[in-house]
Amino acid sequence: MNPSDSADRLMRELDWNLLRSFVVLAQSRSVTEAAHKLRLTQPSVSTALKRLEDRVGRRLIDRKPGHFELTEAGQVLYREAMDIQGSILRLSTLMREMTDEVTGHVRIALASHVICPLFDQVLAEFHAEHPHATLSIDVLSSAEAVNSVSGRFSSFAVCLVHRRNPKLEYLRIYREFFGLFCGPPHPLFGREGLVRADLAGHSAVSFETDRLQDALKAVTLMRAEADMGELVVGTSSHLEEVRRMIIAGLGIGPLPLHIAKRDVQDGVMWQLPPYQNAPAIDVHIVWNPKASLNRAEQSLLNRLLETVEATPMENRTYS
Repeated sequence: MNPSDSADRLMRELDWNLLRSFVVLAQSRSVTEAAHKLRLTQPSVSTALKRLEDRVGRRLIDRKPGHFELTEAGQVLYREAMDIQGSILRLSTLMREMTDEVTGHVRIALASHVICPLFDQVLAEFHAEHPHATLSIDVLSSAEAVNSVSGRFSSFAVCLVHRRNPKLEYLRIYREFFGLFCGPPHPLFGREGLVRADLAGHSAVSFETDRLQDALKAVTLMRAEADMGELVVGTSSHLEEVRRMIIAGLGIGPLPLHIAKRDVQDGVMWQLPPYQNAPAIDVHIVWNPKASLNRAEQSLLNRLLETVEATPMENRTYS
């Protein structure tokens, strides 16, 4: 069959509902989990996947007992389906805002507990200039925030970055430094003169991205150098919950120094070694250059990027 004829046939016959089901499948760990999310029966979801595979002529998910993984073709289709889904979700907003370009809604994907005075300043200036524009902030894991921008669900994101998506743009907004802390119930709490060796063997709590292959690799190495062992008794993608577990005494945990400072002053947290050469973590603005932004979205993003680039890095570094 002629390639152009094949493309025309796919365009005519491909059902968006099949793509929507596939996106949920790709974000799940099994057909059963996807069926639960879609509120459909498992056979219905399996049939939808088979129909989609027949339409595109490729196996999309490698399924066998204990194994559920996208094939290479599935990964390609997932990326494109995310773009299509984002465009469809934004259609109603774009149509509504054609009547008044001055107003619009901005949806920001934010990593947990972003503390950045520069970002707060830009939000204040934006609201003063566009008082009728609306704003929503979704607190997500950094990976979810990037996916939200890639899928065009969010106007932009402020988050950690591990692997860069070549379809997205990135700009460092600020740098923070991490230290290790414990709470009042912990045996090391309140002890002066501690050295790194005193942390050996103690259990830890941490972020889900605290892995050698993820965004907090530097924090993972800091824990490893303290010989704390592999026992991580609690994890979360939200800083507030990592903080909760530290204060409750579940284990030693990492936090940005400028965020933990108040808790240390209030006596509910104790900083542990190392006290020098704290690992630096960069937080980025992430946006999709191909997304169709409304005027409010474009105005806020432009103001944020211009303010960051006009501010020296030393004024965007929180130690």
